Amino acid sequence: MSCSKFGISKSTFLYYRKETYKVMHHLDIMRENKQIHVGPVAKKILLLLATGARLSLTRRPDVYFRILRETAAEWGKLNEESLRRTVKKLYQSKLIGCREHNDGTVELVLGEEGAKRVLRYQLDTIEIKKPAKWDGLWRVVMFDIPEQKREGRNALGAKLKELGFYPLQKSAFILPYACKDEIDFIVELFELRPYVRMLIVKEIDIGLHLKQKFGV
Repeated sequence: MSCSKFGISKSTFLYYRKETYKVMHHLDIMRENKQIHVGPVAKKILLLLATGARLSLTRRPDVYFRILRETAAEWGKLNEESLRRTVKKLYQSKLIGCREHNDGTVELVLGEEGAKRVLRYQLDTIEIKKPAKWDGLWRVVMFDIPEQKREGRNALGAKLKELGFYPLQKSAFILPYACKDEIDFIVELFELRPYVRMLIVKEIDIGLHLKQKFGV
């Protein structure tokens, strides 16, 4: 499974997924994080840090600081004053932290809560593209998830419906479009790999109904 497709390094994904999947259900997320507002500039900062774009400062963000010019080019697309102001707020909210160097400069890093936000952004923005021409194959996602992983099970089912999957049964969903990377990401995020299977089939007895349902 390629995490880079979703703009996050594999190491960041693996480290934080265990803490994250328990709060991924959208109601839990809103209850936990409603006190911390993250605007578009803050979201951009978190996503850039997740992709490995370095941002170095003259000092820690809780005091006056300047942004070093040798930082990654991606940061130049943001207004510097807005960037400085937002960095300070993110640092105060513990969504980002910093790593100090021997020369006194610091480099920004994602905090634990910031990494959770990034994973949530990736989950929220996943889309399954519809090809111009259907390849004639059906993708079936089936799962048998134990009760102790109920939150992950509920979140998986809700996300499959959101992505346009049609429920064949309570724990079986179908879609006519390629979606392996997207399903792998979701399954790994919620730590459900042992309980989920994906089939690719050419024929199904309700094929005509499904073709009408999906317009293929």
